[in-house]
Amino acid sequence: MKILEDKILAEGRILPGPVLKVSSFLNHQMDADLIMELGKELADRFRADGVTKILTIESSGIAIAVAVGAALHVPVLFAKKHRTSNVSGVLYQTLVHSYTHGTDYTVVVEREYLKADDRVLIIDDFLANGKAVEGLLDLSAQAGAAVVGAGIVIEKGFQDGGAQLRASGLRVESLAIVDSMDENGIVFRES
Repeated sequence: MKILEDKILAEGRILPGPVLKVSSFLNHQMDADLIMELGKELADRFRADGVTKILTIESSGIAIAVAVGAALHVPVLFAKKHRTSNVSGVLYQTLVHSYTHGTDYTVVVEREYLKADDRVLIIDDFLANGKAVEGLLDLSAQAGAAVVGAGIVIEKGFQDGGAQLRASGLRVESLAIVDSMDENGIVFRES
């Protein structure tokens, strides 16, 4: 998606790790108009799949998930990384490793919000090693829900998460795939 690639080139920064910092428009400060455009694009890619629920993980995936949910007119559910006093009842839970934070989280969703008759679209801002998506797949499987695919804003194509998820049979739609990034710049995969 050219508008996204242009924004990454203009405002993205490469940090050690390698980490692509897009905090000025995606996952700290948000460009609301861009977020809505990205949401519409992902919704269009999955519109024919009968999605009944959007599933993401807190916190950076929430904004894009809401934009997709609004475009598809379906509820958005996010897995919480911390069990708080307002999370009650029976839970689905799974362990997720965060590449960005270098830590493991036990993420949870209340069972009343994820059902066997749901057709789930997983949404996230980044795909690197695929652990967040795998965790959301596990939560969906615990509920007996069907996953129609995963919509990703930025995929790090030089890491193996996307390839592994696709090899498992999951449909993954990424709006921008970064094939390489270093001090010489960012190279996107041709679409």
